[in-house]
Amino acid sequence: MGRYTGAVCRLCRREGEKLLLKGSRCYTDKCSVERRRYAPGHHGQNMRMKLSEYGGQLRAKQKVRRTYGVFERVFRTYYHKASKMKGETGANLIQFLERRMDNVVYRLGFAPSRSLARQLVTHCHFLVNGKKASIPSMLLKSGDVVELKESLRKNPQVMDSLASGAHRGVPSWLEIDAENFKGTVKHLPSRDEIDLQAQEQLIVELYSK
Repeated sequence: MGRYTGAVCRLCRREGEKLLLKGSRCYTDKCSVERRRYAPGHHGQNMRMKLSEYGGQLRAKQKVRRTYGVFERVFRTYYHKASKMKGETGANLIQFLERRMDNVVYRLGFAPSRSLARQLVTHCHFLVNGKKASIPSMLLKSGDVVELKESLRKNPQVMDSLASGAHRGVPSWLEIDAENFKGTVKHLPSRDEIDLQAQEQLIVELYSK
C-alpha cells in the first residue's frame, strides 16, 4: 500500500493554507504556513502566477485530496461512485471521504492527525462493531461503533489527543463516549455537517472534462 513520505508542510504551503496535516503543531507558531507564507521550491517567493480555469480546478482537487491523504487513483474512484449516486456529486464525494475509517478516528479525537489515525487503524488498534478493523479506507455507515482496544487506552498520545479533540469538538454526525473510548456514527453526514472549506464543484468540473 503506497503512502506519501515527503515533507507534509510543503503540501500546506503549496495550497497556501493549513491542511492540519501535523496535528497540534499546526496550531502553534512553528507551523510552516505561518513562518513561510509562500509556495515551496526555489522560485516560491517570486511566484505571482494567475491561475487559469484548469489551474483553479486542479488546486481545488489537490487541496481536498491532500487533506484526506488519499492518492489520485483512490480519489478518482470515489468521484466515479459519487457521480452515480443521487444528489450532488461534489457533496457525495466529500461524504465518501468523511466516512473513511481513518477520518472518523481523527474526527472522534483518537488521533491528532489523519496520518496518525491511519497508522493506528493499520496496526489493528480499533474495533468496529466488536470486530477487528485494519483497513483505513473502510467506509463506515450509520450505527457503526468504533472502539479503541484496551491495550492503547493508557497511551499518553491518545490521551492528549482526546483532550485536544474535546476542545476542538466532534461533528454532529458523530458521538464520542470518551470514558469508554468509543465513538458512534449517528448518521451519514450532510455537506453542512462537514467542516471543510472546499470548492467541490470545481472538482466535478475538472473530472467532467
